[in-house]
Amino acid sequence: MKESLDIKELDHVVVRFSGDSGDGMQLAGNIFSTISATVGNSISTFPDYPADIRAPQGSLTGVSGFQVHIGSEMVYTPGDECDVLVAMNAAALKTQYRYAKPGAAIIIDTDSFAAKDLEKAAFQTEDYLGEMGIDPDRVIACPLTTMVKDCLKDSGMDIKSINKCRNMFALGLVCWLFDRDLDIAFNFLREKFAKKPAIAEANVKVVQAGYDYGHNTHSSVANVYRVETRNKVAGRYMDITGNKATAYGFIAAAEKAGLKLYLGSYPITPATDVLHELSKHKSLGVVTVQCEDEIAGCASALGASFAGALACTSTSGPGICLKSEAMNLGVIMELPLVVLDVQRGGPATGLPTKSEQTDLLQVLFGRNGESPMPVIAAQSPTDCFDAAYEACKMALEHMTPVVLMTDAYVANGSGAFRLPDLNAYPAINPPYVPGELKGSWTPYMRAENGSRYWAVPGREGFEHILGGLEKDDKTGAISTNPENHDLMTRKRAQKIRNIPVPDLEVLGDKDDADLLIVGWGGTYGHLHAAMDELRKAGKKVAMAHFRHINPLPANTPDVLRKYPKVVVAEQNMGQLAGWLRMKVDGFCPVQYNEVKGQPFKVKELVDEFLKLI
Repeated sequence: MKESLDIKELDHVVVRFSGDSGDGMQLAGNIFSTISATVGNSISTFPDYPADIRAPQGSLTGVSGFQVHIGSEMVYTPGDECDVLVAMNAAALKTQYRYAKPGAAIIIDTDSFAAKDLEKAAFQTEDYLGEMGIDPDRVIACPLTTMVKDCLKDSGMDIKSINKCRNMFALGLVCWLFDRDLDIAFNFLREKFAKKPAIAEANVKVVQAGYDYGHNTHSSVANVYRVETRNKVAGRYMDITGNKATAYGFIAAAEKAGLKLYLGSYPITPATDVLHELSKHKSLGVVTVQCEDEIAGCASALGASFAGALACTSTSGPGICLKSEAMNLGVIMELPLVVLDVQRGGPATGLPTKSEQTDLLQVLFGRNGESPMPVIAAQSPTDCFDAAYEACKMALEHMTPVVLMTDAYVANGSGAFRLPDLNAYPAINPPYVPGELKGSWTPYMRAENGSRYWAVPGREGFEHILGGLEKDDKTGAISTNPENHDLMTRKRAQKIRNIPVPDLEVLGDKDDADLLIVGWGGTYGHLHAAMDELRKAGKKVAMAHFRHINPLPANTPDVLRKYPKVVVAEQNMGQLAGWLRMKVDGFCPVQYNEVKGQPFKVKELVDEFLKLI
């Protein structure tokens, strides 16, 4: 506690860490967000990875960023611009300054601004601050690399290992600026490097050195800042990424259903972390298989489903293309399967480390034949837990593949997650074939909700064969009868339509709005923040955000027809808008579309929506 200094309290603040992809900016940002979540702040993060696997050191294309927005109350986005920018080298300053607010504090490592560094970053002169129009009074310029070397000179570490600790000095300085408790950071590091205690203690020492540098030089540009937490809700909290929350949601659903969890997967950015996380939990009955390709990942999951497991497969857009045949097999065999699609920029390889919403029409229609499939979209990193749980429940209870959609922004971003009470979650009751049907049961006999009964192998009297050829509704034998195919097609479609989903909720001025903002998935926070800004300006605005895309909520037509103007905002060229036009007669919305690989900017949304009011 710095009682001798002026400590200014803020409602919220945005910090962006940036440097070479090997500078540890993601780790520094993760620790700072963990500290903030642990003390009860609301947080929203955005890791911004370079597309290069390993760009040349100091190059403009190799800059890695991590932005975190912390607030005393709910924050919905990582922020359009940052209040503090950490730039570990010249290339980071050159490329990341665009994300800084006018008047933002900028921390730089002067040791990384030598002539060769400036040349790599395409600076024309040695006056890099003047060239970019940056006021030197806003800059905390320190010889960070030199100070880290001095701090660890007696550690016995080699120079390469010492340089890897530079990110911790920057973290310590940021912790000073925001009056953060270093004990949380120390515990994080000691846990992360538990098998390398010398490395852990070196990092701890450097964090403390960065903090002390700020304390001894009073390096904050204005004051020391504090973001207090308001409206605290009792419970245990953690900073969780969307991918980790998705993995936990799968585990929770398997536990609730009393089943083993199987994940068949093939590594692909940005979905691979789900495979990594689930592979750590064999003690919970989780089975993970890294398959030879995407098709095998999906097909093996179908095999596990046939055998009676909660089966999942994870991928991104390119993998959905490859899995589509096996997904279709799941449709005609009517087996439960959760297909996780962590969307990224496309088409083809596209922008592997960036985020888009461009897979919606693919997951709705990208299979041969009539093959309807439920689609659920998570709204935030923490919402991934509930969305994953719901996708599993839907798949198991309705005997169908279900697509769970997230995106790179949601999957890699994080939020403060209150650990849930699993007892409060609804039961999961698969339609197991009743014992009294023994002797009369056939594979496509259906429960009351239209779902095919699930006969798990090993039950005497319920032996059966499934496959990709159309089956007779009565006997389960292969059938090419035209009327039977028409009947089975309609039954599969009706089964999906029968799935109950909650009504579409309208937020804001739901009774008398002049404009309804419509979105889906990971744009929730940005659209919500834009609505809040417009309402603060005295505008009548409401928002409806789709979590359930197929089937749509029953009240969708009523909501969309209620308002004089509707804008559908999405990170594609109009895929949800097109789907809604198909499903709601006479619906003709305005569209707001971006395909930049970056999250929406709230200010830009507000400016565009104002033009519609």
